[in-house]
Amino acid sequence: MSPGPDALLGLMWLASPALPVGGFSYSEGLEAAVEDGTVRDAATASDWLADQLHLGLGRADLPLVAAAHAAWSAHDMPRVAALNDWALATRETAELRAQCEQMGRSMHEWLRQRGDDGDARVAALGALAPAPAWPVAFALAAARTGADAQASLLAFGFSWAENQVQAALKAVPLGQSAGQRILARLAQDLPAVARLALDIDDDARQAFTPLLAVRSALHETQYSRLFRS
Repeated sequence: MSPGPDALLGLMWLASPALPVGGFSYSEGLEAAVEDGTVRDAATASDWLADQLHLGLGRADLPLVAAAHAAWSAHDMPRVAALNDWALATRETAELRAQCEQMGRSMHEWLRQRGDDGDARVAALGALAPAPAWPVAFALAAARTGADAQASLLAFGFSWAENQVQAALKAVPLGQSAGQRILARLAQDLPAVARLALDIDDDARQAFTPLLAVRSALHETQYSRLFRS
């Protein structure tokens, strides 16, 4: 079922690059892949991001957002805490974990500054230790719009795709038209990836992208960097 007007506007707001959570400052290993020549043009950038969508987001963060959406909706705080622990434990490098924590904290602060701290779940998000994880924080914000899990996954995925395409434009570099073609490919794949993610349970959810982890680790000591990951 499509989200109603209020929920749709809420999801558009959450997916916007203008949301003050800092997503634009991370390339998630893409910059290191450019440095070593793995990504060198529009075609290789498109393949890199499509692989990350299918093998990374689709098997880990999107199923995590779906599970956290259900937990927040049920006010199941022990379940939320367990999912947050899993999210932070499965970040494979220091940079990826720092990104997950920083964006999670920023989402909590955004919700709090909007006056949403009257919702006990917002306070519970801020109390997650050592920090709220980004997918778990996004899931709460999406659940609060009234949107269902599938629509929330689409918003999360599109937000990721738009930020990563912008990173590719700067790091490769690419032109705007090439970036829009890459974004169109990711947007075309995203609904099917989101549907599959909804059927992934705790036992099947996995965060295993070794080549991405290697690039991310190399980025930590890369001489010249535009991005924080």
